[in-house]
Amino acid sequence: MYITPPLLVLILRFSFGHTIDPAMHYSNAGPGGPPSQEASLHSQYTNQEDWHRPLKNQAHNDSARQLLEDTSVPCSPTSTDVSCHSFSLSDIYRYRHQRSVNLGSWFVSEEWMVPSLFNSASGPKTAEIDVASGFNAQSILENHWDTFITKTDFDYLASIGINTVRLPIGYWSLGPAFCLDTPFQGVSQVYGGSWARVMRAIEMAGKAGLGVLVDLHGAVGSQNGQAHSGISDGHISFFENTANMDKTINALVFLMEQLVHLPNVIGIQILNEPQDDPLLCDFYTEAISRMRAVSPEASNFPLYIHNAFNLPKFTSWVADRTDFVVQDHHSYFVFTPSDAAKPASQHTSDVNSRVSSELGSPVPRHNLVVDEWSCALTSQSLEPEEQKEQSIREFCQAQMDVYGKMTPGWAFWSLKTEDCEQDPAWCFYSAVKKGVLPPQFFSYNVSNPSFFLKSHGQRVLPSNSSFAPLFPYIPADLPQSILDYLTDVHDPISVPSSPEDKGFSEGFKTAKFFALHELSKLGFVGQYINDILKSGRAGIDTTNEGDCLRYQDAFLRGLKRGEEQIAQFIVTYNL
Repeated sequence: MYITPPLLVLILRFSFGHTIDPAMHYSNAGPGGPPSQEASLHSQYTNQEDWHRPLKNQAHNDSARQLLEDTSVPCSPTSTDVSCHSFSLSDIYRYRHQRSVNLGSWFVSEEWMVPSLFNSASGPKTAEIDVASGFNAQSILENHWDTFITKTDFDYLASIGINTVRLPIGYWSLGPAFCLDTPFQGVSQVYGGSWARVMRAIEMAGKAGLGVLVDLHGAVGSQNGQAHSGISDGHISFFENTANMDKTINALVFLMEQLVHLPNVIGIQILNEPQDDPLLCDFYTEAISRMRAVSPEASNFPLYIHNAFNLPKFTSWVADRTDFVVQDHHSYFVFTPSDAAKPASQHTSDVNSRVSSELGSPVPRHNLVVDEWSCALTSQSLEPEEQKEQSIREFCQAQMDVYGKMTPGWAFWSLKTEDCEQDPAWCFYSAVKKGVLPPQFFSYNVSNPSFFLKSHGQRVLPSNSSFAPLFPYIPADLPQSILDYLTDVHDPISVPSSPEDKGFSEGFKTAKFFALHELSKLGFVGQYINDILKSGRAGIDTTNEGDCLRYQDAFLRGLKRGEEQIAQFIVTYNL
């Protein structure tokens, strides 16, 4: 049976016997957090209709129109209706399992990725500072910002199941004021229009349903001496000069002030690949403290830290915290002599064994992502392989499978390069086209990727329908057979009372709520449960450790049951 694209979302809304109150979608403080300014900002930000009351909480058998346009059911304190819980749109973006792509060399220029951008550069011609110091720099960079990645790219990513992008920027991207007393001071005027374009990028991503991790790739003074930090002299002065660290924190505070209310901003990455300096942990602690102090909404806004390639050290460091801090680990197999010495098949074996074990170490909340990886291997690694293309494909697929299974998210480096067609190792477009990566990336295994695209045979919902802002198109006719099916599937616990019942019910509804949005799955499970308990939304005595453990265990069972039912539904209807 073929079902047109947005119908599965509509089906899922009713197959669990619940609906969502759009008025509950605007909280940025995590599950159960207080209302914020997000409602007004989000309506301006996405140009969507206002949301009204929840949809009626049962599937009528008369017509799809009556089903969609009835908006009359209130909530009660004991209701198991999802609309009576403070789920939020930002919860989806920030807690879901991330299948992501880096937007490299868009706002942080890298010569190996976009060599033509450096034709008029000065100096070594390797880093952003060289482009900014070159001839006609402002015009060249603004044209690049306007054309390198566009709405078409975001729409493409959403259409194949990518749900997040990682956006590398430098402190210079924030505008001329942030270039004062830095190596970019002399070229600060080049960046007069950069911040507006960063915000436009976030907006374009949001309109496509994509989350954005804003990554401070270049810190004042350079955190690693690499060209991708913006400088070309190789010097690391970030840790040598406290003023550089202070200026970087000021930039991070500005980012928090500007981004905390945008629902599709999933977090801010504090540094990219810093040197593992003795001062790094203290810097992270100070930066997080200053950023959290911006506003109440900032207190649990996700903050990402790179682990300086010291996975054990920062696994413990993050686990010792309770707020929403995520460790970022980068995984490459192409840069060292030992990498070159191993054949591709051995790298694949290592990914499936050693790397999987390292990433899966049992720690509280397990807030860990692999936000840079690629399909790149050295020619030496490929030389002994008889089927080189197959070896690359197996290596790349193994990485995606392991990172997806062992962590809440991953991000491929990178979306595109100038030589993209010939570069499946580093170019996402080429990797998908050549079959090195799969054709789709949805969290649930759907057989028809076009299922989620706006297609013919659909009609626009009335603007007062509570579905309109999220899914403005539905099939013209809802089959009676599906309506009959929907009435048979309900929340297994009608009025939860014990910690076990409450946990199971919350986990079950959470699976459904996330699936309603591009078939997402909850990714940061431990953090999500932790934040529910911290907020008081669980409705249990959180001073009783036994009750908390029973709630947590039951939540996991309910989440598993909900995800299993969704997966079975997809199989049943050949979606």
